[in-house]
Amino acid sequence: MSDNPQFMVFSGTNSLYLTEKICKHLGIPMGKLAFTRFADGEFSVRFEESIRGHDVFLVQSTNPSSDHLMELLLMIDAAKRASAHHIIAVIPYYGWARQDRKDKPRVSIAAKLEADLLSVAGIDRLITMDLHADQEQAFFNIPVDHLYASSTLLPYIKSLNLPNLCIATPDVGGSKRANTYAKYLQCPLVLCNKVRERPNVVASMQIIGDVKGKNVVLVDDMVDTAGSITLAAKIMKEQGALSVRAVASHCIMSGPASQRIEESELEEMVFTDSILYTGHCSKVKQLSVADMFAETIKRIENNESISSQYIV
Repeated sequence: MSDNPQFMVFSGTNSLYLTEKICKHLGIPMGKLAFTRFADGEFSVRFEESIRGHDVFLVQSTNPSSDHLMELLLMIDAAKRASAHHIIAVIPYYGWARQDRKDKPRVSIAAKLEADLLSVAGIDRLITMDLHADQEQAFFNIPVDHLYASSTLLPYIKSLNLPNLCIATPDVGGSKRANTYAKYLQCPLVLCNKVRERPNVVASMQIIGDVKGKNVVLVDDMVDTAGSITLAAKIMKEQGALSVRAVASHCIMSGPASQRIEESELEEMVFTDSILYTGHCSKVKQLSVADMFAETIKRIENNESISSQYIV
């Protein structure tokens, strides 16, 4: 990289740990950004160095609260008013994405609203990873680089060298992702059909397929309260699975999740570091996606294809 790069990388308060690693891979210092908070809860954002004429990459996962989304919007607005050349939002975890359709009368579509807010604020491009639904890319009228955690998680699964491997998904909604993993690893696929009593509460679950004598790896896009994934592991062990592990892109891990996983039948729970895990659970492991995001940023700046970033 040049000593005077034509691009700069900044971080919101929610993704400092990841941005530091991205900048280390790129061989550049992280940009200086100041946040001022006021007594009433408002905050302001200020770039502490000139960004005029530069491509600006703003890294921020938009969870768990609306503060982090608002923070990103203010960063975008400040960059636009400071004459940045291009503004690229890097959102490793795109929060609010589970609200992506009208599944009940008189509800909002939060994922689309967030896309509108980001677009109106002034982004020229979006880099994100493992959206809850691939079609959410269509909420934007700008280029979207949708990366996949499979580039990190699949090599890890292969490195385990598990005999009688079987890929599973804790709900039918994740069947496409799980099927992609199973095809790549050339192993059987098992599905779980779950019925929710209400959000974050599973009423019942049935296993579709045979797990007896298999080493099962559950695949999901995120783990929130860990109710589904731990229940799936329990049922699979009862049906004769030799071992059950789980991999997921995003480590939300709300409320009782850490305790549930610690006490579950899972051998381990593997995430990427799109969201930093701050809880305590001996079974949780995080793999970094900083190199993948760094390489994508570098290729965008050099007008190179990013298709080789994808394993599947």
